[in-house]
Amino acid sequence: MSTTMTTFNGINAILTDIEGTTTDIDFVHKTLFPYARERMADFIHSHPNEPAVAEAAQALGVASDDLDAIASGLIGWIDQDKKETALKALQGLIWVQGYEQGDFTGHLYPDAYAGLKRWHDSGKQLHIFSSGSVKAQKLLYGYSDFGDLTPLFSGYFDTTTGAKREAVAYERIIAAIDLPASDILFLSDVVQELDAAADAGMQTCLLVRGERPEGAERHSAVENFDQIELD
Repeated sequence: MSTTMTTFNGINAILTDIEGTTTDIDFVHKTLFPYARERMADFIHSHPNEPAVAEAAQALGVASDDLDAIASGLIGWIDQDKKETALKALQGLIWVQGYEQGDFTGHLYPDAYAGLKRWHDSGKQLHIFSSGSVKAQKLLYGYSDFGDLTPLFSGYFDTTTGAKREAVAYERIIAAIDLPASDILFLSDVVQELDAAADAGMQTCLLVRGERPEGAERHSAVENFDQIELD
């Protein structure tokens, strides 16, 4: 494992992705997604008046009282790994039960936990941008392997802000954080997301926790949070 440090200057806020960046992607795909998939039909049938169910029906183009069609469509989206806001909202509601019942805790890489705590303690703002809903983000960090980490964060952003591969989403986040774009460092394991953030003026850093992706040369890259230094 390389110990080469990468230094970023003038950073006052960190915006970080979750899957593959702070959290093992296997936790999401092998724990969270199957948990929601297994319980989706029961949840839809037992919560027919939940606003997120009506929103899902509209997104799927089916009748709001056709609960079987809604559940089937949502399960299909899970299988296709769709980044649909309506699906993410319902997954988050189901995950609430899992976290509260202690069925699982939110996975965090130890280096990510150490880095986030170090930066928070030094006065840096921390923000999340994930395709998972804000509710799901708060659950993961609220019930994390390291306890409740929600006090570390100043803001949460999901796909209601915009698509993660489009610069306009990062422009909106910059406006919400209310700092110059160059003062914000975005961390992700997806090159196309970093491209969009860079187009919006942010500094960027690629997390390479596995195979080095195509296009990695366009961004500073590290293997873990320990290799990131903020000057």
